Amino acid sequence: MSKQINIDALVRENIRNLKPYRSARDDFDRGILLDANENSMGAPFEDDLELNRYPMPYQEELREKIAAFRDVHKENVFVGVGSDEAIDLLFRVFCIPGKDRVIVNPPTYGMYKVSANINDVQVDEVLLTEGFQLQPENILDAVQPETKIIFICSPNNPTANSMNISDVVRVLEGFNGIVVVDEAYIDFSRQGSLANNLNDFPNLVVLQTMSKSFGLAGIRLGIALANPEVISYMMKVKAPYNVNKLTSKKAIQAFSNLGNITTNIKSILKERERVINKLIKYEAVDYVYPTDANFILFKIKNAMDVYKKMAEEGVIIRYRGNEPHCEDCLRLTIGTQAENDRFFEALDKIK
Repeated sequence: MSKQINIDALVRENIRNLKPYRSARDDFDRGILLDANENSMGAPFEDDLELNRYPMPYQEELREKIAAFRDVHKENVFVGVGSDEAIDLLFRVFCIPGKDRVIVNPPTYGMYKVSANINDVQVDEVLLTEGFQLQPENILDAVQPETKIIFICSPNNPTANSMNISDVVRVLEGFNGIVVVDEAYIDFSRQGSLANNLNDFPNLVVLQTMSKSFGLAGIRLGIALANPEVISYMMKVKAPYNVNKLTSKKAIQAFSNLGNITTNIKSILKERERVINKLIKYEAVDYVYPTDANFILFKIKNAMDVYKKMAEEGVIIRYRGNEPHCEDCLRLTIGTQAENDRFFEALDKIK
């Protein structure tokens, strides 16, 4: 049975009453276009995309492609400038600055807290367990009348593990605000996407991206999947032309190359296994944490020193020892076979 929730009641009053900006392309996109103060002479170079014209505001074709790929409806799909835009929009739609609150579960992706601070929203923290799992009852106990959003990252960054589905469902069932499940790394996971549960939980927002499994971090294309009511408010608040034509073209092109994407994911997973098996043999490595992502978190003696010396060798990894439960931990992205071999060469040299 689907959870019942009044999304309108959660939305800020000024956003409910907002009359969104209507761009020229809301009305017409064909004909002799003299309505948007564009440069009719065209781009200063050869151009097959009509870059002198503004992009379509609603990215219908791209959203259709994503919907088909994720087995949802177009009305369930929002696209923006990376997942960070979607995160920011959720604050602007649901959280009154200086009044409302959100909950995060450290160690987790730092942008939730940064975006909260930018929007003047109070952040309450409920630590993950030492095994990096949610504490659903503690999360629900931390909910206050002003709590509007709970952020859950699964697979989690920086710890790489997926959250237990039953724990996420417990939070969804027990909280009458918005639950954001960030699935940036879902295509590397053994666990399925919660996008399949949108019909059961109208308060669920699933974040995804084309930066990771699609290999398109440079185009900055983020995705939010949610019930159509939530999506309509995000569309209402977003900038009129938030996704540009170049990004849209490359994102659409990716869906004609899904075989290559699948091959790349398999290669990363194969390399991930090889790197783990090799890493655990190092005497200095105390523990390699389970991973469902395209990176590994591992505990190593003198982690900060290792991090600095690896950088001197030209191999850049990430120090995560300042995060809760992550003392002496480093985060390693799975690279190509040659890049991973270079990592081990540098590690051999310094250890």
